[in-house]
Amino acid sequence: MAQAVAASAHDAHDAHDPHATNTGVSNFKLGFWVFLASECLFFGTLISTYMVYKGTALEGPYPADLFDIIKTTISTTVLLFSSLAMVLALHYVHEARKNLAILWLFAVIAMGGTFLVMEYFSYIKYIGYGLTIGSSTFGSSYFVLTGTHKAHVAVGMIWMAILAWRLHKGKIPPSKSDQVEVAGLYWHFVDIIWIVIFTLVYLIP
Repeated sequence: MAQAVAASAHDAHDAHDPHATNTGVSNFKLGFWVFLASECLFFGTLISTYMVYKGTALEGPYPADLFDIIKTTISTTVLLFSSLAMVLALHYVHEARKNLAILWLFAVIAMGGTFLVMEYFSYIKYIGYGLTIGSSTFGSSYFVLTGTHKAHVAVGMIWMAILAWRLHKGKIPPSKSDQVEVAGLYWHFVDIIWIVIFTLVYLIP
């Protein structure tokens, strides 16, 4: 009898959620978690490579000669606050208040853009001092690591813009909030990776 009730409940759940899995997480979210796991391995490789070659440059400039901790801290703070904006955007999607959700998505885009602009000017400074992707192993590993992260930020900004457009068109009701939730997971992941990079690259001598 109990097995029949459990089977009936399971069938009802499947009828309600066509993408249900045994884990209780939709295939969409589960697949995205697997993607994020692969991204962790990818960035782990880049970070490890940077740490190996950080002090191997035979000629300057060296990290201590270039990095401006204050400016980098400001850009990092801006990026971290964008995660709060992402949380608020998802909150208002759940409440079917699409205008506020769109507003906070644009806040995410604006803060991500501010971060990229500040980092761009840092790149210009470093290049002016002679640090380029081909100047040394340190330069190569630094630009590949931080440049890959910035590319991820840019992809996230485009994703947020698409979500804002879909919300404006009424294509993301509260029942489909997982579209914004998954984008939020991506954005939080990008922020967490930057915290690791900021700590290992800029704070550790």
